[in-house]
Amino acid sequence: MPEPWEDPEEEIKDLLDSVRSRFKNPLHLPSAAIFVAAASAFMALALLTSVYTVKPEEKAVILRLGRYAGTKGPGLHVRVPFGIDQLFKVATETIHQEEFGFRSGGDSNEPFVGHRLTPQEESAMLTGDLNVAEVGWIVQYKISDPRKYLFNTRERIKNMRDVSQSVLRRVVGDREVSEALTTGRVEIAEEAHRLTQEVLDRYDMGVKIVTIKLQDANPPESVKPAFNEVNAAKQEQEKAINQAEREYNQVIPEARGKAEQLVRDAEGYAMAVVNRSQGDASRFKNMLSAYRTAPSVTKTRLHREALEELYGRFKEVIIVDKNVNGLLPIYQGLQAPAGEKR
Repeated sequence: MPEPWEDPEEEIKDLLDSVRSRFKNPLHLPSAAIFVAAASAFMALALLTSVYTVKPEEKAVILRLGRYAGTKGPGLHVRVPFGIDQLFKVATETIHQEEFGFRSGGDSNEPFVGHRLTPQEESAMLTGDLNVAEVGWIVQYKISDPRKYLFNTRERIKNMRDVSQSVLRRVVGDREVSEALTTGRVEIAEEAHRLTQEVLDRYDMGVKIVTIKLQDANPPESVKPAFNEVNAAKQEQEKAINQAEREYNQVIPEARGKAEQLVRDAEGYAMAVVNRSQGDASRFKNMLSAYRTAPSVTKTRLHREALEELYGRFKEVIIVDKNVNGLLPIYQGLQAPAGEKR
């Protein structure tokens, strides 16, 4: 249990000693004066040991004869004097910090107080793919419940450090070394934050984790050259994959566009052929109907249309035949039969 912020018994003893020394003089003051002086000193001491203040960033836990009597917030308060009420002030609004795997001040090779692990031993962790990574991190926390923080557990800082190390080793042990050193740092910190808070809540320590921040994460010095070579190979692999994807994104959409165009052209050609065939069939049906109605007229008209189309292709036609009188045989078919109009 932490020591209270003051010792009333020592203050009482010091005050009584000062009163005795003051009134030990050759004048032999009357007992009434001594009584008044002692009473005044008693009242002053009672006032001194009963009034206290709590700062805005603090809370005060009161023990009355060793039993919990309440928690007081910031401001001016009164308690039972003469050490009956013991006062413990706790900084509940201050963000506290614990460092793992490194020391921002002092000897970086010395273990944390109460621990046997050096910073280098704290940071060494085994990853899920059986590699070793050196990970440093910071835990920032606040005291959420002063009573639980003071009286529910011993060695609060040591316990919290043990919990944080155990949780982070578990989280890193579930990941590959590349995630722990590069891409998965944020996810590792978030999962460690959640699991650490769960364990501390089960211990009922009255501590709230504010954040867990991963610091430097590196492979051990003995394997760093090999690790760098592996990273270089992975970067080359990523580069080749990206280049292949870029080529794919250029070629495949173009090929798909050409294929789509060919399909559209084929569909258009098929539709044109079908429509033309349907038109020819419809024209043939109309012609057949006209032929059945007037065969000779239809023959003559078709003959003339064929000749018109044929001779329409020629720029000039010259026929010389002395044995032919009248119309050429080719034109005889243009004469209307008897009884029909031309």
